[in-house]
Amino acid sequence: MSILGFRKAVAPAPKSAELAAFLQGASIEVMPRTAEKVEDFAGILPHGTRVYIAHIDGTPIEEMVSTAARLRREGMDPMPHFPARIIRDRATLNNWIARYRDEADVDQGLILAGGLAQPVGEFETSMQLLESGAFDGFKRLHVAGHPEGNRDIDTDGSTKNVSEALSWKQKFSNRTDAEMAIATQFCFDAAPVIEWANGIKAAGIDLPVHIGIAGPAKLQTLIKFAIACGVGPSLKVLQKRAMDVTKLLLPYEPTEILSNLAAHKAANPDFNIASVHIFPLGGIKASATWLNAHAKDEE
Repeated sequence: MSILGFRKAVAPAPKSAELAAFLQGASIEVMPRTAEKVEDFAGILPHGTRVYIAHIDGTPIEEMVSTAARLRREGMDPMPHFPARIIRDRATLNNWIARYRDEADVDQGLILAGGLAQPVGEFETSMQLLESGAFDGFKRLHVAGHPEGNRDIDTDGSTKNVSEALSWKQKFSNRTDAEMAIATQFCFDAAPVIEWANGIKAAGIDLPVHIGIAGPAKLQTLIKFAIACGVGPSLKVLQKRAMDVTKLLLPYEPTEILSNLAAHKAANPDFNIASVHIFPLGGIKASATWLNAHAKDEE
């Protein structure tokens, strides 16, 4: 089915109750350096919010663990990234996990390959981390998803490798006691997201999807991140907005895409997108403010 044809099936913006329901349990992401700018997470996020901690190459594990421990103290549920390509060996992996458990009571993680072109040690893929057994006892494991493909993984522009990786992760989920889910790259258009989600479900992938969404930010900031992260067809949404001088200087907000996804979920309760994950590209406070405003039913 063509993207153009599929767009016609996307439902109009729903009532606020649908959007509020869709946003329940939404997660958000920080880095240690951005977390330092937040005085108190309990003051900007609901108690128990899952907060991913992005582990960028070069960030000391001490800063990662300290951030996780702080989030725990302030009533959040920390979920650190475990990027395979920045982990030197099994001893390093075991040390990280032990520290997260002992110092921050961490029992969940986002397992991914990471952005380095070449691994620094023995791990290259998220599958190698998962099959290592190091995460035995974790209650929740999330893995990466790419609704618009990933040119770093499939250099020919296909989805062959990312699809095979998802199939492997589905089989792994069938033999682990941990709850698993797919956390995706951020997107800007509901149509390709719905098409992708339906497609993986038809292919036998029944892992719940936590859809990645960019939080409020300047348009120029989003376009920069979108190009750097390889966002595909939905980048056109930003480019079209950039051509409208009446919108060029206004901050982007994810209300439209999330309203359309919420409407689709309300009309199709078995739709496999189970939650929303916010990438606070314009700052965590701006994203938290938007999330708190729209996660409440105003009707």
